[in-house]
Amino acid sequence: MEPIWAVGLMTGTVLDGNIDVALIRTDGESVAEFGPYALVPTPPGLLALLQRTLAEARDWAFVGPEPAIFAEAEERLTLAQAEAVARVLQDHAPGAGIVGFHGQSVLHRGPVPGRPGATRQLGDGALMARHLGLPVAYDFRSADVAAGGQGAPLAPIYHAALLGRLGDAAGTAVLNLGGVANLTARAPDGSLAAFDCGPANAPINDFIRARVLGEMDRDGALALAGRVDEARLAQALEHPYLARPYPKSLDRFDFGPGLAEGLSDADGAATLTAFTAACVGRGLDMLPVRPDRLIVSGGGRRNPALMAMLERFAGVEALPAEAVGWRGDAVEAECFALLAVRVQRGLPISFPTTTGAPHPLTGGRIARP
Repeated sequence: MEPIWAVGLMTGTVLDGNIDVALIRTDGESVAEFGPYALVPTPPGLLALLQRTLAEARDWAFVGPEPAIFAEAEERLTLAQAEAVARVLQDHAPGAGIVGFHGQSVLHRGPVPGRPGATRQLGDGALMARHLGLPVAYDFRSADVAAGGQGAPLAPIYHAALLGRLGDAAGTAVLNLGGVANLTARAPDGSLAAFDCGPANAPINDFIRARVLGEMDRDGALALAGRVDEARLAQALEHPYLARPYPKSLDRFDFGPGLAEGLSDADGAATLTAFTAACVGRGLDMLPVRPDRLIVSGGGRRNPALMAMLERFAGVEALPAEAVGWRGDAVEAECFALLAVRVQRGLPISFPTTTGAPHPLTGGRIARP
């Protein structure tokens, strides 16, 4: 199958104020060429609407009718992201054959014994397709959850494509630090092992906001000035999720900032940052072969305190994506470009060793203009 140009979109659960747009030329298996990417600012008012939507989603908790705010947020989000795609295509791009539209995750619950999983992403693929005049792949997670899978992570098949471009990547795994942290590694038999290993930026950001110190611990400055509460850290690492075998997945609110309650601003930031790093270490211990190197994408790679603590608390060398020629801000958006082509071509997007799907599973829907 010949590679085509595809656009990928991503907005993370930490609501950093950007719409990530990236183009790649791909056949759904590998990347033939990287195209332009942009971090397009979220339109005024939309971020506040999404924050209210996330709060109402937590109160809803998949019980009863969906909150009315979902409809308004979905329409405004879809149109804002469609405009972001149109801007990138007009300014930079060679054209595209399909758009991969992840939408905004507002609530996610992995399955556990006696309770099925559930997931909700806001995003109207049909509205975007009409607006852009392009086919749009969307709703990537629902089929996996309906089949008994976790619905996450979906990035491993793209991480595998990136690792393939590095040639011999033995001993190397991929870590994405978004709202939560997820790992992807190759098992000795060639299969992919992947799962959400713990929190990442979400509890740190929530702590900073709660202390009215800004939106994030910029450059890790607060954590670098603080001291890790080792006793609290050791207790937090007894959380049952961390010992649960993978596949497994998290919602961005499953781990909050409560670990830092009663600590100073600096010590709280340091302890939460150390917890993220130590959770990665626990995840690495679960893999069939423990990697000695991590390639790190997502916003967390820009936090020097977190990157340093990965070496201290996870016992692994941590390199930002750019160190191997990847575009760290674009990896997730690029992923959904590749997944869109896989959906279009009927290729599986989730697997038993990544989401717990019963077999390699196709998913997603396509809306046509």
